[in-house]
Amino acid sequence: MTETDATTAAHEAAPSARWPGDTGTLSIDARRALLKLIQGPYLSAARAPGPWSALLADEASIRSRLHDLFLDLVLDRDAGFAFVRNADTGEQDAPVAVRSEQLTFIDTAMLLVLRQMLLSGEHDGRVIVGREDVFEQLAPFRTEDRDETDFAKRLNASWLKMRNKLRVVHVLTDERVEISPVLRMLVDADRVRIIAAEYERIRSGERDSSGTVADLGIATPDDDEESEDDVA
Repeated sequence: MTETDATTAAHEAAPSARWPGDTGTLSIDARRALLKLIQGPYLSAARAPGPWSALLADEASIRSRLHDLFLDLVLDRDAGFAFVRNADTGEQDAPVAVRSEQLTFIDTAMLLVLRQMLLSGEHDGRVIVGREDVFEQLAPFRTEDRDETDFAKRLNASWLKMRNKLRVVHVLTDERVEISPVLRMLVDADRVRIIAAEYERIRSGERDSSGTVADLGIATPDDDEESEDDVA
């Protein structure tokens, strides 16, 4: 038997093969879950029950595939959320596997405001807030070199990032959103301390407020990808 024949026979024998030449070993549902994790920003049990069930059913294999790509899986079964981060490989040189989101000064301020709103209100169930309520809390951070029109543009840009890139808010109406509980996982206590320290340093004038403040270190979708609010 030639090498080609042996390879073909192996493919035909693999129950997971989905097309000629397919050497993958994951089920089709597990592959979809893996792809959704890599695309980012996270996988939700409520919004993607199929891929979520596949992740739980084949968690060990999916973790192994992610480790092959220098990625770690962050999974909270009770909360129903999972996402990937670049693995902390210590002194081992490793490539950056997923593009992560750079946060500006206003992005960071908005993220921290939303997180505080979530923590303050989640004991009552779903946390629903108005866009203007969020913007009002950020008003004190308009610097003298920014007029109201320019500052409003920056706020709107950050708001769209929260919706379409990080997806930590889900649109209910034109003015009201629900804050996703995943925000507690994406920005945990340790990350809050890191971000807040850098945020305060920039706020004090050590760096121009238009610059990058922090990096969440999670996968984010492409700019032209649909918002989760726009898909079934």
